[in-house]
Order: sequence, then C-alpha cells, then structure tokens
Amino acid sequence: MNYHIVTYGCQMNLHESEKIAGILKEKGYTEQSSMEEADIIVFNTCCIRENAENHAFGNIGALKRLKREKKDLLIAVGGCMVQEEGKANLLKEKFPFIDILFGTHDLPGFGALIDAARARKKTVISISDERRETEDGISPVRTSYPNAWVNITYGCNNFCSYCIVPYVRGRERSRNADRILNEVAALIKDGYKEITLLGQNVDSYRGEDGTTFPQLLDRVASLEGDFRVRFMTSHPKDFTEDLVAVMKKHRKICKHLHLPVQSGNDRILRLMNRRYTREKYLADLAALRREIPDCEVTTDLIVAFPTETEEEFRDTLSLVEEADFSSAFMFIYSPRKGTRAAEMEGRIPEEVAKDRIARLIALVNSKTREKSAKYVGKTVEILCEDFDEKKNMYLGRDEYGRMGYFRSERNRIGEFVNLKITEANGISLYGEAE
Repeated sequence: MNYHIVTYGCQMNLHESEKIAGILKEKGYTEQSSMEEADIIVFNTCCIRENAENHAFGNIGALKRLKREKKDLLIAVGGCMVQEEGKANLLKEKFPFIDILFGTHDLPGFGALIDAARARKKTVISISDERRETEDGISPVRTSYPNAWVNITYGCNNFCSYCIVPYVRGRERSRNADRILNEVAALIKDGYKEITLLGQNVDSYRGEDGTTFPQLLDRVASLEGDFRVRFMTSHPKDFTEDLVAVMKKHRKICKHLHLPVQSGNDRILRLMNRRYTREKYLADLAALRREIPDCEVTTDLIVAFPTETEEEFRDTLSLVEEADFSSAFMFIYSPRKGTRAAEMEGRIPEEVAKDRIARLIALVNSKTREKSAKYVGKTVEILCEDFDEKKNMYLGRDEYGRMGYFRSERNRIGEFVNLKITEANGISLYGEAE
C-alpha cells in the first residue's frame, strides 16, 4: 500500500505532513512520488490566503478521473481549510468522491479515520472544536534532513484582525518543556544539524512548569552536539531583552530573527490588532542590534489593508528603509471570512494594491541585493541541505538564512561547509567550498 501527500502553506503544515506520513507508515503504507500509484492521497491544506485555497480546490477536483479508475483509492483532505467554518460541507458537496475530511485538531486520530473510511464506503468527517490530544506519540517521517522541525506550541491567542489562524488552529497550547528537550536530543543523536522550534508565536511559549521561551531556547542550545537552532515565528509585542540575551549567549543559535511587522503605519497596525507601534518595533530592532550587531532580521509585510491610504503605504516603504531587513515575505491583503478585517469597509482597488506590492517588492529586492553583494570575497559557513540537479550544485544556508550554492565531487549534504563567495545573484550566493 502506497501513500502520497500534497502539502500547502507554512513550515507548521510541512511538519504536520511528516506526522501524517508517520501515521501512514505505522499502518504499513510506503511513500510514493506519483499520485497515480498511490492507494491513499492526502491533501494537507492552508487557508491563510485565497490563492492557497484555490490551488487546493483545483488539485482535488483534478482527481475525479483517477478516483473513478481506482475504486479502492482513498482521498483524504485535512488541515486549516477543512477546519474553517463551512468548508468541510462545501468540500463534500463539491467533491463527493472525497473519503476523509479531518480538521487541524483531528490529526492524532487520522489512522482510525482511514479504517472507518475503508469499512463504511462513505465520506468520514472529523472536525473537532479543540485539540483533544497532543501528537507526542506520533513518530514523524522526517523529509527535511539535515533540518528538523519541532513544535513547541499549537494555536494562537493573538487574533490579528486579518488572520484566520486562531479560528482554525484554536487557542494557544504549549508543549511540555522536557518532552521538547527529549525530542531535540534524539534528533541531534540521529544526526540532524539544524533544529527549528515552531509555533504561531514562539515568544509566548509557557510550559506547564512556567518555563518561558527564552528559558526553553537556552536549554535547547545548551544540549551537547554539533548543531544550530532557529525559531519562528516571533511576535513583536512579545519581544524581550531576555530573548536577546539568550541569542547572544549561544553560538548555536542562528543570529537571525523573523519578526513580522506587517505595516509601517500606526493606524493600520491598530486596525490589524497588532498591539505595538512603529516606534516600539524600531526601538526593539535597535536594542537587538546593540547587543548582536550582526543579527539579520526578516519580516512579513501586508499592503492594501482596508482603508490604507497612499501616505500610510509610504510609511511601510520608509520602515523598510529604516529597519534594514535582510529580506521579506510580501502579500496583498486577502480577506478571510470570519475575521474582523473581512467585515471592514474601504477595500483597496485591485489595481492600486498591485501597484503597491510591485513598489514594495522592488524596494525590498534592492535592499536584499545590496546585502548579498557584501558577501562577495568573504568566507561563510553554510549547512549543506540538498543538491540542485538543474544547476548541478549543492546548496545550503548560512545562519542568517542566505542560500549558497557550490560544486563538489562528493556528497556534502548534512555537513557544515566553509564557502568562499565569488558571486551574488539576488538572494542567492555562489562560491567555492574550502
């Protein structure tokens, strides 16, 4: 029996797909790269933006013919889109050939849902309002060596006005600190070289024993072994001096902070319910760079939020200039049904939104190219992650997240490599391994 998983969205979804694969492996399934040869196809969906939903709908619909040809094929759809109110019924009506629909809180019971679908021959739906059990008992099939993702929290309590995550992921819950440490220690023993601690907002982690995120990060980075640590995502409202102190203390912690600002204008930030100001955000960056001068910061930016004026958009452009970001993920605001922002008046015309995002991308990309150019002639340490067959080159990131490419006659995946940079092209670096 074979399985094939299609994943949309963030690192959290990628890691949850590894857990889905772990459940399937326990039931005797083997991964298959081709949908046509799979006995079960699982879609792990995202609903953070409309495009992600549209892609999922299109790809699910395309399986109607395959399902007709393979009567015993199971099609399962899970993840954030299914958890969204009304979406499970819509999916069932639109695609009656779906066998299993399961929400974000129902992943631990996915194995039982497969058994039920095989026995009942009709759509099995499991959409829980809250997470009844954790996933600590699941052994994921990790697909990202030498990198490994480790959940430290589930859900979110922030309720940013544009964001659907708290409604589909539930309220925030923190995992037990000792279980996290044991998982990380086992990964290091198995040879993983980069650990990324994951949460919708890692900064608000609070263990059962009162452990804070800086304390947890300190304990992780104090483990023995040759590895490095990343974490994401951080929320600016929870930025603390304690976090900076721990980042400065440990060489193993990458000097890279992903700190989504979303907008450079205070009125828009209030409408977004972000709970910080432009001034505080920039002051926190200044404090970070006083203690860790070489720390690079990346961010998320949204343009064309309801009622955003041209002047307010220019505040975002000026923030990009002042904050000196290494790079950014940039999006046009996408209304999500059920969020407060979706009910706001003052939608920005599409042509205006496209103009703003184009101007923002041009500015951020110019800044990124400037930073990349400064690498030329320097030697940096990268963790080799993969091999690019098209370029016939190995690749990996430095601690700041910049991708470097190089040639090698032997497999270097999983090794820390000193790379002398000879060329910079946009966000990518090219060099010679020492």
